Amino acid sequence: MGTTDSTASSLGTPTEAGRRLGAPVPEAGGAPSGAAARLARFLPALAAYGLLVALLLASDTSPGDVARYTFYAAWGVVLPGTLVFRALRRRPHTLIEDLAFGAVVGLVLELAAWAVLVGLGLQSAATAWPLAVVVPFAAVPRLRRHWLPRGYRRTSTAWNWSVAGIVGGTSAYLYAVALSRNPILPDAESTRQYIDLPYLLSLAGNAKHNVPLTFPQAAGEPLHYHWFTFVHMAMTDMVGHIDLPVVQMRLMVPALVALAMVVTAVVGHRLSGRAWVGPVAALLVFAVGEFNAVYPLNTQGWPFGAPLVPLMAWTSLSLTYSQPLLMALIGVVADALRRDGTDSGDEAVPRLGRGGYVLVAMFALASSAAKASLLPVTLAGLAVAGLMVLIGTRRIPWTIVRLGAIVGGAQLFATAVLFRFESYGLEVLPFGNIERYWADPQHTRGTAVQALVVAATLVAFLLNHQLRLVGMLPLMWRRRLRLDPVQWFLLGGAVAGPAAYLVVNGFNASYFTLAGLPFGVLLSAWGYCEVFERAALPARGKAALAAGTLAFVGLLTYGVHEYSGDWARFALDAIGDSAGAQSYTLLVPLLAAAAALAGAALVCGLLWWAAGRALPALRRRGGLVLLTAALVAGAPSLLLDVAQARQVTWDGAWPMPASQVEAARWVRAHSKPSDILVTNDHYRSNAEYGAVGEAGWNPLSFWLSGYSERSVLVEGWAYSPRLMSQKTAVFWDQPLLKLNDDAIYNPTADILRELHDRYHVRYLVADRKPVPESPLLKTLATPVFDNGRMAVYELS
Repeated sequence: MGTTDSTASSLGTPTEAGRRLGAPVPEAGGAPSGAAARLARFLPALAAYGLLVALLLASDTSPGDVARYTFYAAWGVVLPGTLVFRALRRRPHTLIEDLAFGAVVGLVLELAAWAVLVGLGLQSAATAWPLAVVVPFAAVPRLRRHWLPRGYRRTSTAWNWSVAGIVGGTSAYLYAVALSRNPILPDAESTRQYIDLPYLLSLAGNAKHNVPLTFPQAAGEPLHYHWFTFVHMAMTDMVGHIDLPVVQMRLMVPALVALAMVVTAVVGHRLSGRAWVGPVAALLVFAVGEFNAVYPLNTQGWPFGAPLVPLMAWTSLSLTYSQPLLMALIGVVADALRRDGTDSGDEAVPRLGRGGYVLVAMFALASSAAKASLLPVTLAGLAVAGLMVLIGTRRIPWTIVRLGAIVGGAQLFATAVLFRFESYGLEVLPFGNIERYWADPQHTRGTAVQALVVAATLVAFLLNHQLRLVGMLPLMWRRRLRLDPVQWFLLGGAVAGPAAYLVVNGFNASYFTLAGLPFGVLLSAWGYCEVFERAALPARGKAALAAGTLAFVGLLTYGVHEYSGDWARFALDAIGDSAGAQSYTLLVPLLAAAAALAGAALVCGLLWWAAGRALPALRRRGGLVLLTAALVAGAPSLLLDVAQARQVTWDGAWPMPASQVEAARWVRAHSKPSDILVTNDHYRSNAEYGAVGEAGWNPLSFWLSGYSERSVLVEGWAYSPRLMSQKTAVFWDQPLLKLNDDAIYNPTADILRELHDRYHVRYLVADRKPVPESPLLKTLATPVFDNGRMAVYELS
């Protein structure tokens, strides 16, 4: 695909064009011009890394843990992955691309290393696994050249600092909302923690000792789930020798988010041929959130499922882990589609070559059990691209067929082997996730009114989740829908994600929407950059656009923060719903805000047109201003999340007393991985805990398996695949549950002997908060730990 208009012909030589557009330009002689030049090129990366280190240290992360994690990332992920990526790609492009794709390849390689190490019981040798890659690349002459490749092109200084600034911004955001707000280990009885975090920690602990993983809250129960995230956490622990809570609460999330931003930046350039598509896409995928007009915004304010950034970035670890994998998969698939005649916009991006198919297979397999929503959306994107190419050329697009076979094979492997066809409660029910907003059980609305409510609900959905994708509209309009295969692939994925959410019922279906978002933001950024290029703003115009954008975001953020309550009351009064009793009440502030902004845009557009008659410099540039405002309309969500984190406790932050963690950590230090635990704590509540006897109520206790890194005979079973698919809260083996609880409250020698001999139980962990354990227990088992609230007994 060539550059789209006469702008290209006015840019001069490819090198001059690259400098103007921010594209990479060849290094003189293939080597840097000196030490100062090398330092200047690496300074943005060093600055982003230094900021992250400072934020980690400020949030009570030890310098030793930071150093060990840096070693792990360099030695265990980036080095082996980069060497393998260089061997697979045909020609070098930029150093940052090699390192970014190389890091993702490293995440894939560590999955294979984990399976071998844990399967053979060689966890103690985990630090040495990269030698399996390093030694061949050092010994084999044909591979040795990949240590110091030549021919890199330099990315511009502005591009480097832009990407570094985005990474730094994400680090600062995570520090404000998570790192500075949550201790590594609960340090008081009043500590509160998001309910999922100990469960996720338990899976990482399980991954250190089991291939495949099992369900730690019910010893021996299989785990048919997307669990590759927790393999990554386990390998971080084993290779870097870093405690799992430190990995989870401090190191993993900011590192993976930073990697996702960098991968997005290089993929945006590779698939579009425009260097600035990458940074713009990175901003849209992270810094610009969902459009809303509510503050504070807790889970009841998420009208259409989980958002990508607020809360989810640091609590949905599988989502965070999956983002760089999905972006890399999009990048290598799109590169293969370029082989069908699509060229880069500035002719500066060499194709990956045949090794790209190997990369597609690697990233698809890793994505399959990183997040179950990724590959279905990717397959849909390929299906759309294949169909449109078939219609346009009347030839079978064999490249797309091959790519579909690879991705489809990975999906089949995950569905049949890893997930065992578990649905986790998802079911095909069109509009099941949103029909509550137009529900009218009493039939009080006429047909016309009901149709209006349904239409308004769908519009609200598009505005809430999809507004940042409007940049694709000018791209599609200008090409009159004559898109190339890469663009059809992106458009197909962008549409498939939200479409799946509308067809498949269940909260987890919202992850399909999030899986479609990376496809959409890449296409949206592509369209925006083309509009920006055509506007040909002078330096003053660019500065004015930047200042105006910041002012708009600031005013919008201030307005939502200060007046969202008043706005909601005004909007509800205006439609006669003062009591907030209608099914669509939650959507009214969002729709009213969108209408108000659209009205303001119309007035400003008319004024711009009138002013353009007197000021020629304004002509043909109003569309760029309007598009910029639309794209950043969701930016306040990130800023408001920072303010909210300091004022309001998130929904789902439940008690996690330090005394429980202390007992679990004692067990971890005094037990073997094969030891099984028994506890009387199965239930949780937002206030404290469910009382004994409230069977079937909120079985969400995960702290013991999480912080002990051991399996429990019966702990909290709410997240078991068996019950998620059956939509019940009753434990499936009631005799086993009774045996478990009798060991604490009604112990006998026979009960304890059966637990020890048949179920390999070594420790009983009693929580005295609901009801103290039986006094007989200390005569039948050995007391080994007591901190007042918690007691631990050993069976021998």
